[in-house]
Amino acid sequence: MPAPMSILKKILIALLVLAVLLGAALWFVTRGDTAGLSVDEVAGTEPTLEDPDAEMFPTVRIAKPVGWNDGEKPDTAEGLEVVRFAEGLDHPRVLQALPNGDVLTTLTRSPKSEGDGGITAWIADWLMTRAGATGDSPNQIVLLRDSDGDGASDEQIVIADAENGLDSPSGMGWHDGTLYVANHDEVLAFSYELGANSVAGEPRKLMDLPPGGGHWMRNLELSPDGSKLYVAVGSVSNIGEQGMEVEQGRAMIWEYDIAADRQRQFGVGLRNPNGLAWSPWSGELWTTVNERDMLGSDLVPDYLTNVPVGAQYGWPWIYWGENLDERVKAPRPAYLVEYTRKPEFAMGPHVAALGLVFTAEGHLMGKNFASGAFVAQHGSWNRKPPSGYNVVYVAFDERGNPQGKPVPVLTGFLNDDGTTKGRPTWVEWAGDGALLVSDDTAGIIWRVVASGAEPGAGISPLESNPLRAQRELRGDPRAVFTEEDYARIQPAQ
Repeated sequence: MPAPMSILKKILIALLVLAVLLGAALWFVTRGDTAGLSVDEVAGTEPTLEDPDAEMFPTVRIAKPVGWNDGEKPDTAEGLEVVRFAEGLDHPRVLQALPNGDVLTTLTRSPKSEGDGGITAWIADWLMTRAGATGDSPNQIVLLRDSDGDGASDEQIVIADAENGLDSPSGMGWHDGTLYVANHDEVLAFSYELGANSVAGEPRKLMDLPPGGGHWMRNLELSPDGSKLYVAVGSVSNIGEQGMEVEQGRAMIWEYDIAADRQRQFGVGLRNPNGLAWSPWSGELWTTVNERDMLGSDLVPDYLTNVPVGAQYGWPWIYWGENLDERVKAPRPAYLVEYTRKPEFAMGPHVAALGLVFTAEGHLMGKNFASGAFVAQHGSWNRKPPSGYNVVYVAFDERGNPQGKPVPVLTGFLNDDGTTKGRPTWVEWAGDGALLVSDDTAGIIWRVVASGAEPGAGISPLESNPLRAQRELRGDPRAVFTEEDYARIQPAQ
C-alpha cells in the first residue's frame, strides 16, 4: 500500500499537469487571428475580402476603459480643434439636437437579461464588463443647454427617466411638440415643447419592438416631413445560430406611419443597423451596419449604405453582396442571392460603426469636410490589432456617391498599452454648426470645429425627372404572361 505522501505527490503532479494544460488552452484561445490586411485595405467601395476562415473561438482584444485625465482630449485632423461640450454623464449614447439649440442625450445601457443564458451569455457579459458597457441602465434623457453661447453646456437637466417609462432608451426624434423615443422594446411619444425642462404627461406607445437581445440599441430617425419614423433593430445573434424564429422582426429597419398608426418592414438583412440619416443629395435613407464575427480579423467589414424601400442585404446567409456564409444552418430563402444588394461603402473590419450624420448647412468643419458623412466608430473587441476607436469622414462625390477611404477626424482614444480613454458612439450637429461626439465610457460629449471656420453651405439636392408610368401595353400583343409562365413552387437553394 503506497504511503500517504506518495498519494499526495501524485495528486499534486496531476493538478500541476491539469493547470499546465488549462494554461496552454487559455493561451491558445487568447492568441486569436492576427489581421493580414490594414483597415484601409478592407474599406472603401471595393474592399479587399480575404477567404473566410471560421473561428472556433473568437479573437478577443478588449480595450479596458481608463478615462481621460484633466486637460486631455482626442487628437484631431489638421485644422480642427476639440473641446469638452459636456462631461460627468453616465454612459451617454445617442444625441439629438433640437431646433432651439438645446441638445438631448440618452444615458443608457443594455436591459437586464432574463434567466440563465449559459456559457455564451457569461462570456458576453464578461467581455462587455471589461469594455465598460455593463451595469444598471441610467434610463434618462438629459437636456444639455449652452445658455451663454461659449461652446460648453452649462446646464444638465433630466427631462425624462424610468418613471416616465424609459427602459434602455436609444434613438430620439422631435417634431411639432412631440418627442419620439425608442426603448429597447417599444417606441414612445412624449409631449414636449422646446425649452421645457421636462416632458409633459404620460407617453403614448406607438409600436412594439423585439426586446433586448444581443443587439439592444434601437435608433430612430424621423422622415424630413415628420410623418414617418424609421427604427433600426439589430439581430440577437451573430449568424442566426439560435434559430431564425428568435430573429423575427430583427436585423432590419422598420417604417412607422404616424398618422395611419401602421408599420411595415422597410429594409431587411441588416445584421445590426445603427446610425440613420437622409442623404442630402438623393433624399434616400442611409445607415451604418455592424457585420458578423468569427471569420477572422479581416472579415467582415462593417458598412455604410443606402436603404431603398424593400432592400435586402442578405444577413445571415450572405455578406458583401454575394459571399455565402457556409456556417449558417438555417435554410436559405429561394432567390436570396439574386436579390441581395451590395453595400455602398465598407468602413473596415470590426470597427463598430455607429452614429452617422451628413454634412449640413451651417457646419463649422471647414472646406476639407464639406461634402460627405461623419461616422463614430465605437471600436473592435475581436480584432488583432484593434480597429475603430475614432470618428471618421467619408467623402462623397457631386452625385452623392461615397469615394476614397475613411479619413480620421478624431483619434487618440486607444492607448498604446491596449487600454482606451473613451469610445466614440454618436455624432450630431449642434445648432451653431459644431460637430458633437458622444464618448460613452468616458461620459463626455466632445465639440469639434475647424479653427476660424465660417458657416459652410449645405449640399444641394440632385434634380431628377422620374420616368413616367406606362399606362398602355405596347409591342406584340402575343407577348403576354400566362399561368404557365409563373413558378408555382419555389425551387430549393
